[in-house]
Amino acid sequence: MLNLSLQMYGCRVIQKALEVIELDQKTQLVSELDGHVTRCVRDQNGNHVIQKCIECVPKEKLGFIISAFQGQVATLSTHPYGCRVIQRVLEHCSDELQSQCIVDEILDSAYVLAQDQYGNYVTQHILEKGKPRERSQIIR
Repeated sequence: MLNLSLQMYGCRVIQKALEVIELDQKTQLVSELDGHVTRCVRDQNGNHVIQKCIECVPKEKLGFIISAFQGQVATLSTHPYGCRVIQRVLEHCSDELQSQCIVDEILDSAYVLAQDQYGNYVTQHILEKGKPRERSQIIR
């Protein structure tokens, strides 16, 4: 799974599989990325696979992905592929506790992220879709 996820055409096959296979198969497939999430996020092909996981796999099966981001959200937000993945988490993660950890790390670095060529998109996402308290924290 990892090798295909990092390969130009293989990543497309993995993405399609995540759209159409049964839930138990998705869960098994995605679990093979455990321990390799950050590598995939930083890869031009692998990041698309992680985004598709976030879109197509139930959130309760993605804890290892969210855990891989903890303590690295600001760094990933300033990465050309990482910023897309973080935005996807913000769009699709309905688990309040998981998403709040991500948002808190963004808010802690909001000033720096707002000035970054990629981080500004993550900051804008919080401004557009965040809670009033989160918006206020950014514009202070």
